[in-house]
Amino acid sequence: MAYFEFLPVNEDNREKAQEFHFHGVSSKGSLEVTEADGNVVPVDLANVKVGQYYEVVVTTLTGLYRYRVGDVLKLIGFHHNSPQFQFVERRNTVLSIDMDKTSEADLLKAIRNAKLLIEPFGFVLAAFSSYAETSSIPGRYVLFWELKSKASNNCPEVDSKIMEQSLDFTYKSLREANKIAALELRVVKHGSFDAVMDFYVSKGASVNQYKTPCCIKSEEALQIMNSGVIGKFFSPKT
Repeated sequence: MAYFEFLPVNEDNREKAQEFHFHGVSSKGSLEVTEADGNVVPVDLANVKVGQYYEVVVTTLTGLYRYRVGDVLKLIGFHHNSPQFQFVERRNTVLSIDMDKTSEADLLKAIRNAKLLIEPFGFVLAAFSSYAETSSIPGRYVLFWELKSKASNNCPEVDSKIMEQSLDFTYKSLREANKIAALELRVVKHGSFDAVMDFYVSKGASVNQYKTPCCIKSEEALQIMNSGVIGKFFSPKT
């Protein structure tokens, strides 16, 4: 049904793969590279290497030709002769206000650290997303959280400072220079992310393949999320 190839991605700078020049129908959606042009060459399933990061490229009988799926995977080992991959992040899913470039992996690390603060109170993070708020100056990162609790329906107090402490040096430097405003955490009511999914499905997304976007780009989807906000929290000014 499909033929998979794997585009090697630099481990130290996963954005590097986007800098190569590709030949194909669309630079955003397809890939056809040759060694003669000095471009990175995708490898097939039999030639992947343990520890290497790859972006998935797929060709199908239904019309996709070397389509860049956008998932970045890491080969962690083999089960007999079958490669085993670990999902790392989505390509092109980053937050940026100024010179900062926050990847999905960095964002997930920050959220994992913050989750530890709410778990002792019986709250579980059911879903999350984010976007870069640039309507005001300086701009800020905004995170949406949907929480579940067995004990209470009240919105817990969340210290968003821990998430900023988990981001990289460039972000912290820009925050200190007041080129990025305090990170804002918006807790939304139960069902808000289901409403966003319904919106994307109504626009043509497949309900079976839908994934909650790590970074929301659609203005309509943002309006749906903001309509369900039940609590707002800001990190300290410094």
